[in-house]
Amino acid sequence: MASSLVSRSLYRKCLQQSRCVIQGRHLRTCVNRKWARPSLERALWNSKWFHSSTVVFGDIEQFNLSDIGEGIREVHIKEWFVNVGDHVNQFDSICEVQSDKASVTITSRYDGHIRRLYYDVDDVALVGKPLVDIELSSGSASSSSESVDSDSTSSSDDEYGVGQKMKSQAVLATPAVRRLAMENKIDLRNVPATGKDGRVLKEDILSFIKDQETPKAPSPADKAASAAPSPVQKTPPQKPSPLPMPAKREATIPVGKDHTEVIKGIRKAMVKTMTEAAHIPTFGYNDEIDMTRLVELRRDIKGVTESAGVRFSYMPIIVKAVSLALTEFPILNSIVDANCENITYKAAHNIGIAMDTPEGLVVPSVKNVQTLSIYDIAVELNRMQTLGAAGKLTNAELTGGTFSLSNIGVIGGTYARPVILPPEVAIGALGKLQRLPRFDDKGNVVSKEIMCVSWSADHRIIEGATMARFSNLWKSYLENPGLMLLYMR
Repeated sequence: MASSLVSRSLYRKCLQQSRCVIQGRHLRTCVNRKWARPSLERALWNSKWFHSSTVVFGDIEQFNLSDIGEGIREVHIKEWFVNVGDHVNQFDSICEVQSDKASVTITSRYDGHIRRLYYDVDDVALVGKPLVDIELSSGSASSSSESVDSDSTSSSDDEYGVGQKMKSQAVLATPAVRRLAMENKIDLRNVPATGKDGRVLKEDILSFIKDQETPKAPSPADKAASAAPSPVQKTPPQKPSPLPMPAKREATIPVGKDHTEVIKGIRKAMVKTMTEAAHIPTFGYNDEIDMTRLVELRRDIKGVTESAGVRFSYMPIIVKAVSLALTEFPILNSIVDANCENITYKAAHNIGIAMDTPEGLVVPSVKNVQTLSIYDIAVELNRMQTLGAAGKLTNAELTGGTFSLSNIGVIGGTYARPVILPPEVAIGALGKLQRLPRFDDKGNVVSKEIMCVSWSADHRIIEGATMARFSNLWKSYLENPGLMLLYMR
């Protein structure tokens, strides 16, 4: 084995091929899988010599995107947690991907350094294809970089620093927002971001454009100049001028241009589900509920739950009342196959709650409601709302529902026409709570807290009378909360 000084080009080539070992001021090279003896000539590198300790480059392992279940074949890259050059250990988070059902965090199976990212954010990644390249760590090959001369290393350090700086200055925004900014020649770094984690929203772009077009207020000097009295000049009388023609109004030009987006993620799953639901003959039933007593009950126990850090709404009581009513009408807690040839009565009451999230409409379900207390349901709803707002709901939480509720009333509206989620057979939509005049038993007009409800049922197996009786029983629990105590387990 001979030794020689390292030239700049040879050093970079070895770094790319990971086939060299640096020892002190000398280099050992590998040619045709055999150790070669380089000549003893001293190749100067700008008169700068290495002063580095032993560095061994490990094997490069392609980390493929594994199957995440549910028959998913492709996902969208939602967020990277690592950059090229970062060190990862086993089970460290690498990225978060979004399928058409839920978001999943991908973790590393190796210890080593990230050498390549195969996708950018919002790209489509295929299951079974490479996701990242990881240079595996070796216990015998420890790398402890020493300082090289400042002149010889400044070039590579500057390149790495510039790359890191560009990544750190990246602005979070969706492709649609970036297109809108590009069409209006706006630098996203100059736009105040109001979205989560500093994300620039479409509304931020429109507000920025509006602020740019708004004329600036006159300065105090201009105001003083305009307020100063001007000398009075006598002007001879003039003939009346003809009436001015009305000014032509310029056509309003819309901000931005039309654009097309690929339907993906949660919305792609929604397309599939709603297409299947369109073939179900639906029976609708509407009613209104007197929530006056329930409002008083919630007012009494709200302080107790909030002291424990649990936000308490009407929904936990409504969900429990649904479970009690399903016990008497188990056919509403069933599922049917695609051809509606078999019906399966589900033992567990997994009540799905429709949620409006930044990713789209999702319906996570509270599992085994028949065994939970009202407080337990409130805790679970708080947890799912937090995960839904962050886009962290998993497949386990988004699947397995047997009956669904949509609380459209938190946004507005009274009645709705909810769409059944196959393979379920029924769904309910809750309207907003209103204070309205109603007649009491004596014919007097009194103020009542009224909530409207809209039911939809699969009319192939659910009769209208069954849906009406179920609704009446559920209504009795809400209008007389004390009755629930007789049947709760």
